[in-house]
Amino acid sequence: MKIIDITVPLSPDLPVYPGDPPFSLEPVARVARGDGANVSRITLGTHAGTHIDVPRHLRDDGASVDQVPLDLLTGKARVIELHDVTAIGRRELAHLPVKGEERIILKTANSRLWSHAGFLDSYASLTPDGARYLAEAGTRLVGIDYLSIGPFGNEAEVHHILLDAGILILEGLNLADVEPGHYELLCLPLKIAGGDGAPARALLRSFARVPAGESSFDPHTTRWPLS
Repeated sequence: MKIIDITVPLSPDLPVYPGDPPFSLEPVARVARGDGANVSRITLGTHAGTHIDVPRHLRDDGASVDQVPLDLLTGKARVIELHDVTAIGRRELAHLPVKGEERIILKTANSRLWSHAGFLDSYASLTPDGARYLAEAGTRLVGIDYLSIGPFGNEAEVHHILLDAGILILEGLNLADVEPGHYELLCLPLKIAGGDGAPARALLRSFARVPAGESSFDPHTTRWPLS
């Protein structure tokens, strides 16, 4: 099976949502300086890059990251592509194969925004009536390819609708190389006790056979010595 990494790399160049802490990587120990190992200190927000939003994000008594059942974050998912749509509402979703799908991942033009420096507020997003439609359709998790699933300036309403309906939110995906269709989602956020959100490594595993001689891993991020 082919594995596609849909996680954006954490780096100082990563766009962050206005008001959120930027990512930083600070050397603490370095072999080049005579230390025995390389050790770094990282600083980041709980909603940096590819991350999940949980009920604790908006409600002090809501479930935190460490309380989220893992079966919500792993399993069959459907990637749905929306061309030239910035406001994803009930009308747009009603014509798409959403009903009966527990995990919906929305691929929009947002995936092209990752190549731009800094945050852009003109991203495609879900509208409140679109969020209600997903809740009515039985969705348990919804993902999107930028830093917020709600429209800039009115994020809270969409987040409330989804989270209050028990729908987890997966934000900050890079879906540029992903075709619409069915996949298996593998999403493991950092297990932060009491966390209102957490960065995650998110993968899609396709059900298509990989031709002989080709790698089953899409090297979306980094090199690793396999031999």
